[in-house]
Amino acid sequence: MLPELYAFADETHPEIDLQIRALLRNGLRGLEIRDVDGTNVSSITAEKAREVREKLDAEGLTTWSIGSPIGKSELTEDPAIENERLKRTLETADILGAKRIRIFSFWQRPEKDPADDTEEVIERLGNFAEIAKGSGVLLCHENEKGIFGDNAARCRILLDRVPEIAAVFDPANFVQVGQDTLAAWALLRDRVDYMHIKDALSSGDVVPPGRGEGHVEEIAKQYMAQGGTRFTIEPHLWNAAVIKTLENGEQTSVLGEKYIYRNSDEAFDAAVQSFHALIGA
Repeated sequence: MLPELYAFADETHPEIDLQIRALLRNGLRGLEIRDVDGTNVSSITAEKAREVREKLDAEGLTTWSIGSPIGKSELTEDPAIENERLKRTLETADILGAKRIRIFSFWQRPEKDPADDTEEVIERLGNFAEIAKGSGVLLCHENEKGIFGDNAARCRILLDRVPEIAAVFDPANFVQVGQDTLAAWALLRDRVDYMHIKDALSSGDVVPPGRGEGHVEEIAKQYMAQGGTRFTIEPHLWNAAVIKTLENGEQTSVLGEKYIYRNSDEAFDAAVQSFHALIGA
């Protein structure tokens, strides 16, 4: 089966019209939608979601997944806040035709061992799964840095204890927390629904796919060999104001003169082209 390539196109421009242009220029199938005209997708109105859907439909593009920030919050926060945000985001997903919502497993508390939060995290994710039940939307947990599920072992606990949730596998995030990505893939591969294509060095620097320590090519090809087809390209290669903050508030740094791009479009295109070269598609 041919790979289906999507992207976080808000890394090119905040405006949805220019995001669409970047998708079309690179021959991508559509979006993992995150920010729309400067507003996070979890906060857009139904009217705005319908407007975006019309624009994507007109160009033959789709919204593959909702790149929500749900679960990227403190365990001290009232769980009702995130539950309500998920309900609104499910309504947005229905309008956009998205079948996936990316979620997280809450920020670690510096004063506590993450293991001490296991039961509370499981309970909250179980509530998410119950809210999404019957919606036709699959919740997919991403291994973000600094959350409970930032290493493979804790990701496995979540997936085993809340089997309604699948995994988004992000190689760069694993590299940045010191997790060997091949070991992580071996532990999680049976529960990975799709991949984020982002690569990094152990220094923390984000680099084009295949240029880092994430074993992106090897893992992507193993994922395809087991029937996986869907990838979201997440460059993180441009650090100007167009990306005010990235997923965890960090700013991408460049390595000397090696990976410097003149603008966000060039950085985005470079990431897409690098991944095409890796998988031969």
